[in-house]
This record gives sequence, structure tokens and C-alpha cells, in this order.
Amino acid sequence: MNNAVLHLLSISLAVHSVVHSKEQPGRPNIVFVMADDLGLGDVGFHRRKFERKEVIVPTPNLDRLAEGSLWFTDGHSSTALCSPTRYCTMSGNLNYRSYAPWGVWGTFRESPFGEGQVTLGTVTRDAGYATAFIGKWHLGGDFKRSDGPGIYRGEDRGKAGLPVDLTRWVSGGPQSLGFQYDFTLPCGIQGPVYLAYENGEWSPFSKDSSIIHLDRESALDPGFVSDKGPGPGDSGWDTRKVSGILAGKAVSFIRGQKKDQPFFLCYWSPNVHLPHCPPDRLDGVEVAGRTPSKHLDTVIEFDVQIGMIVEALKETGALGNTLIVVTSDNGGLVDKAGQQAGHQSNGGFRSNKNSPFEGGHRVPFFVHWPGKVAPGSSPIPVTTHDLLATFAAVAGTDVPADQAMDSTNLLPLFLGDPSFRRPSELLLQAGSKNELIFRDGPWKLVIQTDRNLSKFEPMALFHLGKNPQEKEAGNLVGDPAEKERVQSMLKRYLEIRRSKVPTKGS
Repeated sequence: MNNAVLHLLSISLAVHSVVHSKEQPGRPNIVFVMADDLGLGDVGFHRRKFERKEVIVPTPNLDRLAEGSLWFTDGHSSTALCSPTRYCTMSGNLNYRSYAPWGVWGTFRESPFGEGQVTLGTVTRDAGYATAFIGKWHLGGDFKRSDGPGIYRGEDRGKAGLPVDLTRWVSGGPQSLGFQYDFTLPCGIQGPVYLAYENGEWSPFSKDSSIIHLDRESALDPGFVSDKGPGPGDSGWDTRKVSGILAGKAVSFIRGQKKDQPFFLCYWSPNVHLPHCPPDRLDGVEVAGRTPSKHLDTVIEFDVQIGMIVEALKETGALGNTLIVVTSDNGGLVDKAGQQAGHQSNGGFRSNKNSPFEGGHRVPFFVHWPGKVAPGSSPIPVTTHDLLATFAAVAGTDVPADQAMDSTNLLPLFLGDPSFRRPSELLLQAGSKNELIFRDGPWKLVIQTDRNLSKFEPMALFHLGKNPQEKEAGNLVGDPAEKERVQSMLKRYLEIRRSKVPTKGS
């Protein structure tokens, strides 16, 4: 990595959010696509351009979009797991600012968003955008008890006959966070709640659907019940149909928009998460059986969804005035069949989803805006929690100083402003093994803690400029020459976290 690159590296819940609109003529539409478990190496464009390898899984729609985009080679999900990344992305806050620092996994858990808190939905809605959320949620919500008054806060898996009314999602979902339309899967395709909701109302899969305890015996196919286990579900639940339904809803939303009002579409696809149940065809494209594994077939499935959304933008004449951001909620999956065929979802970086190493959180991250964002690549670090401040700037809203505390406005960077500098310090989080990550320019410290945050022990130190693959031989945490650096970085991380000071750029 050259010196120029190193220099760049160093550098209600909410019914009415406290956001001031500065409406501007000709503001672009915004389409934000976040995949689930999509790794760098899963995108053909990355594999060809940056890995210099033959593409095994065709992703023509992603590739065409990426060719005309600004691709961030140091792009990151906020964490290496799904739910905590979704909180960070939706709020612009690091996860330790929520009541659940490791994520809100249960469907019936309390929402992590407080009253008046700004979100992706509110900063665009309050600027006059038509807003829609479509896809996977995994951020909790409010459902009434079926056995008496109050909100159900129990388990969402395992037992049959849970005392919860699942016909209506009463609050704590997308419509409470500024989205005027939503079609939402509380858990994506992975369960253990296998249901869909449209504007808060249960949306049956078929005319004769009922809400049942969905397990491997009652499901239409045992494979539709993921490793998360059984739970409440639609008797007609068919994982193979989900992507077509979601992409169809996105297309309908785009086609239904007024020409004189900008729109924000937040499309969080449940692909390519388990269970891997690719359809035979999607939008006329063959999907199942085209790659070495069902997992990689679902990469094609996601690519087709991208194609459907882009085509709808073209058909309506909106593509030229639409900012599109595509990324993933964490790194890619381990797939033995794909690996045997030569495919690495991590794009050549160490490890995969759930890991503190780069393969766990370095993700596809690219921005497409014809005539505004010049195609190419950038080495400047960016994260998914930067998008709230960025979209607010695009829409023309001011976010209060005590909101979106960790979200840096990337719009100047997107537009090629040479004076843009982001803070050199970057805080991230890994996964279920409770590791924390602190970047200071090219230096990366991995900190081992526990669920109760009773310890903070340095476990790895890497110079990503010299050792981007984080080879263990280059782990400097025990090097006497770097002892002072390890201690100063740990001290600084704890100062930031415990003081709760903002980490966003000016």
C-alpha cells in the first residue's frame, strides 16, 4: 500500500423526529440495498477487478451496476453480524449506544430505537421523500398478547401456542421509524418467525394460509425451517418465493411514485442467508442448480433482485436521478462446495461472517449516481453507519448533534471533494464471540471481551497496509516494539466508548 493510500487511511417511537428540512429542487431518489451474508468474493466485479480471478458465480446485474459506481475497497459493515449491524445502519449509532450492545435478535424484544430518535426513514420522510422499507428487519417490535392486555415479550422460537397475536405488528417496526410503506419479514427467511407483514398487517402467502407452529413436519418443505429452529409461521410459507415477492414489492413501489416527489427505498434482502432454497427461476432467469452449491445459487438469486430494481428505475425514467448504495450486513459465508470449486466468499481476506478479521466485516460497498458520482475505486474507509448522515445530506436535512453520533457524512466523498477527510479512528464490532475492533488509520486492534463487558484484552494487532490478509505471523500484539501502541490504542478505545463522545466527522 503506497503512502498516499496510507495518508487517506489516517485521515411512534419516532413519529416526528427532530430534523429540519432544507428542501432542494431536483433532489435524487435514494435506493439503499443491503444484502444478508454477501461477501466481497460473491460479487463477480470484485473477483475480476481486485482478486484477478475467474468468476465462478455469475452476477451480471451487480457487475454492470458496479462498473458505473464508486467502489470502496475499505468498506465495512458496522459489525460482523446481522442484527447489530442493522441497528447501527438504521440509527447512525454504534451498537453500544443501544440497550442491547450485541444485537436485538428476538422478534418480540423491545425496539432499540427511542422516541424521537432519527433513523434512515425519518431523515428522508421529514425532508419530503416518499419512504418504503422492504425486506428483513431483525430489530424487534411490539405484538399484543393473545391471553390478556399488554405487549408480548417472550420467546419467538421452539414452543407451539405462544400467547401472542401475530395478525398485527402494532409498533416498533418500520412504520414507527419513518417508513410510510413497508413489507417486512421480522426475521428474514431464517425464522424462527416465518411470517410477512405489509404495513403492520400479516400478509398471508396463500388464500388459505393460517398462522401455525411451523416446524419440519408442518412446513411445506422441511428445508424451509432453518437452523434457527421452528416457530410461529405461515402455513403456506415457501422460502423459494420470498425473493420474488420482495423484489416485486420494490418494483411496484418504484413504479407507483409521483414524478415530482423523490423517494427513498430501503431494500434489505434476506439473501444469501440460510436456509438456501433457491427458486428454479426468478424473473425469467434460471437460478437453482447453476453453481457448485445452493448457497451460491442464492447469490444469483440476489443478483436477479438487483436487476429487477434497476430495470424498474430505467422503465420509470428514474435511474438517472437515483443514488443507489449496495452493501452487505456482514462478511460472506463459509461454503465448502464453493471453496472446492475455487470460490471464496471472503474475497481473499481472512475468515468470514462473525469474525473480527477482515473477512467478517469488509463487505461490498459501492455507490452509483449517474453524472454525480464518478466511477472508480476509493481506499478511504467507510461503514454502513455512515449512511444515515449521508442520506440526510442528500435529502437536505440537518441531524441534531446528539443524534446519529457515529455517522460521518460521506456525500462530499461521493462527489469527489478532495478536501474530504474522515476521522482516522473507526470503531467496529465482531460477532458472537464478543470481540471489538478499533482502527486508527492502517492500524487495527482486536479486543477480546465478554458479554458482560467485564474485561477488555488485546488479542491481535495488525498493520493493514503491510498485512491486509492479517496473517498470524504479522500479529504484532505480543511484539515488545508495539507494546506502547497496543496499550495506547486500548486506552483510547475505552475512552471513546465510556465517555460516549461522538465519533462522526465534522
